[in-house]
Amino acid sequence: MLAKLRLLSAVVLTLTIPSLTNALVIDRDAAPIAFPVVKRVNMTGTTKLVEVDQARARALRERAQGKWHHHRPPPPVHVTNQVVTYVAQVFVSTSLALLVDTGSSNTWVGAGQPYNATGKTSEGDSVFYGSGFFFGDEYNGTVKLGRGLVIQKQSFGDADLAYGFDGVDGILGIGPTDLTVGTLDSSPEESIPTVTDNAYTQGLIRHKEVCIFFAPAKSQSDPNGELTFGGSNPKKCTGPLNYVPITSTSPASSYVGIDLKKITFNGDVLNSEATSGIVDTGTTLIYLPTDAFSAYQNATNATLDDNTGLLKITKEQYDELPPLNFHIGERTYDLTPNGQIWPRAFNTLIGGEADAIYLVVGDSGAVSGSGLDFIIGYTFLERFYHCYDSQNNRAGFATTPYTHATTN
Repeated sequence: MLAKLRLLSAVVLTLTIPSLTNALVIDRDAAPIAFPVVKRVNMTGTTKLVEVDQARARALRERAQGKWHHHRPPPPVHVTNQVVTYVAQVFVSTSLALLVDTGSSNTWVGAGQPYNATGKTSEGDSVFYGSGFFFGDEYNGTVKLGRGLVIQKQSFGDADLAYGFDGVDGILGIGPTDLTVGTLDSSPEESIPTVTDNAYTQGLIRHKEVCIFFAPAKSQSDPNGELTFGGSNPKKCTGPLNYVPITSTSPASSYVGIDLKKITFNGDVLNSEATSGIVDTGTTLIYLPTDAFSAYQNATNATLDDNTGLLKITKEQYDELPPLNFHIGERTYDLTPNGQIWPRAFNTLIGGEADAIYLVVGDSGAVSGSGLDFIIGYTFLERFYHCYDSQNNRAGFATTPYTHATTN
């Protein structure tokens, strides 16, 4: 059957199938459990980074709007370039490289090496990601993350056919549980508990929360991030962790969706009206509503680069670049000039010029007020700590040592 992904942001997870005879011991005092993540570039084609992200954005909107049916998937967008992902290296028994995805919630394997074990259920399953998909069978087994999080009786898919996952073994879905509804063949109305759900139910973590720390990388395979289950890691933050409710605006409400009061740049409000969007570790860039993106491009005097699909500015324009400000709840998160540019160490890997300056802000393809107007990808999360608290239906942000750092 068919399988694919969602791009750019990732983690390697260890999957084993030990005996399930041990009784569960609920320990609500358990400390959060963290895993290192590494930035990795995987160029498998010539598709532009922006095209990959925009295909994903269309898929996220259409799925939440009910335009896809379980047995009538959308036609695939032929995207073969995964570009950049975040990966966690875990070495316990057999290691499987799984992309960490807050934009989906199914965990599945088998895109790379085949999964051969017991625990197969009577269910078939499938997930469509816009630029790819996977079909397979559902299993129950023990999933081990890192060296301390052993989740028993976790349901996960094993791909009979995976499309678009070169170099990885599948996906670790950590988004809202309801995103799994419709993915089981014979029980399309049922949801599948996520790894976060089961870790909490089994008492392995104190809170049903996942927190993400990325840091700007200066080279490939730079060990520059962390994924934490069960709470946050204050050592990664330089300020308080501030939460906002998950938005009630559809279709962003189906994901880790938030409301932005406004987006400002050089004293001007870029968005034409109130805007809702999502935080997505599977998206690389920061995508503004079309009206806000146009205003941003005009204000920066940036030109659209044909080779990369990114906005491009000169050194003189960069020297005059002001912060790009995101007003979330009662706080303002300012993306510095250095935070607005693509890491130049990776320029040639995306088809760019080695010494050019490219911006990480793109066009979401939707105007302000349409319901899923912006996407905050990992280039934003390299500057701000982020938590998804599914227990309390909220998202959190905090500054980090890299918020105002000059790294590019």
